[in-house]
Amino acid sequence: MTKWVPPLGLRFSLPPLLLLAAVIAPVHAYGKLKVGFYRQSCPDAEAIVRRIVTMAVEDDLTVTAPLLRLHFHDCFVRGCDGSVLLNSTKTNIAERDAKPNLTLDAFNVIDAIKEKLEKKCPGTVSCADILAVAARDAVSLATKVVTKGEWREGGNLYEVETGRRDGRVSSAKEAAEELPDSFDEIQKLIKRFKSKGLGIKDLVVLSGAHALGNSHCPSLEKRLRNFTAEDDMDPTLDKTYAATLKQQCTSPDDNVTEVQMVPGRSSTFDSTYYRLVKENKGLFHSDEALLSNGATKMLVYGYMSSEKRFLKDFGVSMVNMGRADVLAGSEGEIRRTCAVLN
Repeated sequence: MTKWVPPLGLRFSLPPLLLLAAVIAPVHAYGKLKVGFYRQSCPDAEAIVRRIVTMAVEDDLTVTAPLLRLHFHDCFVRGCDGSVLLNSTKTNIAERDAKPNLTLDAFNVIDAIKEKLEKKCPGTVSCADILAVAARDAVSLATKVVTKGEWREGGNLYEVETGRRDGRVSSAKEAAEELPDSFDEIQKLIKRFKSKGLGIKDLVVLSGAHALGNSHCPSLEKRLRNFTAEDDMDPTLDKTYAATLKQQCTSPDDNVTEVQMVPGRSSTFDSTYYRLVKENKGLFHSDEALLSNGATKMLVYGYMSSEKRFLKDFGVSMVNMGRADVLAGSEGEIRRTCAVLN
């Protein structure tokens, strides 16, 4: 096996809650997705994805969060169609150049997977499906009960439905308008998600993706200083934890310092995130917003007390999200290179 060579750069978490959506796709498209879609046309497709993701994780444990985040950001704008991977052109600013997406990472891992698949099975596996499978593999490799063989045969937290095709449109404006913000209050989040067909349970369980990765100081600055005219600091943030964050983030323009989403466990996927939320130590305001609604608060407490339930529901919600407004059949295209249209 060839050792992973390309540098993966700085790693970011799955912040602003924009990553945390689960939607119901139109029946005509969703019905064409299935587990094992490439079983005949490209039997080694998922094995190739897993092999390259594994090499990337062996090289840098923090790559799991960016791979998971890419899939979330793709699905929440125009559905799961690979549009987040497209480069901007002279006549169009693409999703990846929208302000909420400027910290997206791990594109090179997806490119390496696509290059290998094109050599093995030309014009067969979509970039949208690569994102879905790579996200599943990334989170599975970060989940100890999975890697220890205690979860299920095959080393997967959940099975991925495939059969998506790639979209031909990517808009930075749409991304800026549709991706939720880390400072959203719970009712605004619920309203945003409801408009996309999202459920409260999916919102809460997929918020658990914040168990992985790191963030940068500018995304926290407003919580720590000048939160509102009345409150210098976000009142939903634990004061002791806030003091620790202020010591780490001394400048609002610090784009270098990384803050772990779950201190000491940012490369391990488990239910620790929910305990932090309960203790008012969620890194983002949108994390703590989960405690301001009876239904979401109850789910937070439930997942905090049952990791097995959380992991099971996370897989279900990831499958739900993966069905978001997918293109299938003769819709869209199968890109030869994920960053450009055919």
